[in-house]
Amino acid sequence: VQLQASGGGLVQAGGSLRLSCAASGRTFSTYVMAWFRQAPGKGREFVAVINWAGGQISYGDSVKGRFTISRDNAKNMMCLQMNSLKPEDTAVYYCASDENRDRAAWQLPLTYDYWGQGTQVTVSS
Repeated sequence: VQLQASGGGLVQAGGSLRLSCAASGRTFSTYVMAWFRQAPGKGREFVAVINWAGGQISYGDSVKGRFTISRDNAKNMMCLQMNSLKPEDTAVYYCASDENRDRAAWQLPLTYDYWGQGTQVTVSS
């Protein structure tokens, strides 16, 4: 699976952005898809995950109620709608995918074998 993230940019606090992750490969619909982010000098942080059918979704505590993850298996696409953005949301955002079926592992970066190149999100105060 190859992943291509897009949609990042510069936005003022309180604004919105929509990130997209386009995937190649015939087995996209069997993969768990996730978003992580990494700010300068910090580790990779879990943002959101969605299972292969879209029926199981989880969010990191810092984004709950503001971000929404979704996927369209017919288009091999995953999205992250980010609302009420804060300066602390500034980071490079990465999409990731894997076939792992262990839900307990989905929030761990090491779970994922496939990563997109990252897209920069900058939120100004």
